[in-house]
Amino acid sequence: MDEVGVLERVAALSTRSIKRESKRAALDLIVAMIDLTTLEGKDTAGKIAQMSAKAIRPDPLDSSVPSVAAVCIYPNMVKYAVQATEGTDVRVVSVATYFPSGLADIDLKVEEARRVVAEGADEVDMVIDRGAFLSGDYFKVFDEIRRVKEACGDVHLKVILETGELATLDDVRRASMLAMGAGADFIKTSTGKIQPAATLPVALVMLEAIRDFHDATGVMVGMKPAGGIRTSKDAIKYLVVLNETLGERWMTPDWFRFGASTLLNDVLMQIRWLETGRYASPDYFTQG
Repeated sequence: MDEVGVLERVAALSTRSIKRESKRAALDLIVAMIDLTTLEGKDTAGKIAQMSAKAIRPDPLDSSVPSVAAVCIYPNMVKYAVQATEGTDVRVVSVATYFPSGLADIDLKVEEARRVVAEGADEVDMVIDRGAFLSGDYFKVFDEIRRVKEACGDVHLKVILETGELATLDDVRRASMLAMGAGADFIKTSTGKIQPAATLPVALVMLEAIRDFHDATGVMVGMKPAGGIRTSKDAIKYLVVLNETLGERWMTPDWFRFGASTLLNDVLMQIRWLETGRYASPDYFTQG
């Protein structure tokens, strides 16, 4: 990869602005693309119920704000999320394959993926074995993704590359192509547990890999940047890069997601400002 070229391309796209009359549509789209996430050791059934309620109705005082795409939780919280989102369009996403390290026997990873699907998860986010990838054991990584995809059946599989642990942009592209070749429905930047997480240069490389994979195979694959995207301004930059790289077909929640826990509140504040001319306090919106 031409790292200088990637950085220059991202810098140029980051200067694009959205006109005021288009901004509300962009903000609504960002909300609709969010996988609202909690992946903490202190997660409880009550917290999942609260977060799911917010996912369904992000702003209780503004019914025009769409629901988010999904809630993303640990495997043992799937049953609570399924109950809380029943009858709605909000999907349930479970991380799996011994998130965030991915360091477990493949049979255990497959069994965990199979279990969350059986409990009602609509999508599964798996992590690759970065140690195997970085040591050049690409077949092991490919085979693990393939077997997990088989365990998921028709349920969408997002493959987390953990790009912050990959050494170069060449590695990011290579891992992206490997994951898509093995059957990934989405490729995802990060677990959010290490830094750097999602970055625009990495996202551009992954989106270009998706474009090239589609050109070669005709297969559409989605993209999910996750970790560190906290403001609507940052999210809009990702939408610009997405549109310029892949075009309008990918500009939907079916093909692009934001993995985030704090982004939603900033977007809600921006929507409130557009509607009223005043900023709401960050404390006005729930944190769960």
